[in-house]
Amino acid sequence: MENSDYYESAGGGFFAAFLGAYFVFILIIWVLMVASMWKVFEKAGKPGWAAIIPIYNTIIMLEIVGKPMIWILWLLLPCSNIVFGIWLTNLISKSFGKTEGFTVGLILLSFIFWPILGFGPAKYLGPSAAEAQNGFGNNPFNHPNNPFNNPNTPNDTPPPVV
Repeated sequence: MENSDYYESAGGGFFAAFLGAYFVFILIIWVLMVASMWKVFEKAGKPGWAAIIPIYNTIIMLEIVGKPMIWILWLLLPCSNIVFGIWLTNLISKSFGKTEGFTVGLILLSFIFWPILGFGPAKYLGPSAAEAQNGFGNNPFNHPNNPFNNPNTPNDTPPPVV
């Protein structure tokens, strides 16, 4: 009977040590992620402390990539948040001049790729979503209201003098 008590307490001690080590590991990963996001925000000219505040850090990310604040709604709704979260992550990597492969890394191995983005040589190039709003290159089809690239300014000529 005494042996069973010994084994039960040894199992409980092992379980407590395992949970403690797991908690310390998760805490280290969390501190690394916050520090990395802090550096990414500072590179983009935003306050680094915003990485600590849960919804505010998403607002700052939306400002970094140049998307409207309505995206907060899409990021909070179930099912659409997955699509918009991946899209936001892609726009973050594009804003720092990275490719879609880096986006996959940010999603699947975020504890490795966020520190690369934050502490690495990546420079903030500007909001990537603004590029999509203004169009790419000198394409005449980028201006849907002015398809022939003619200056559409009818008020440039003064009214005729009678």
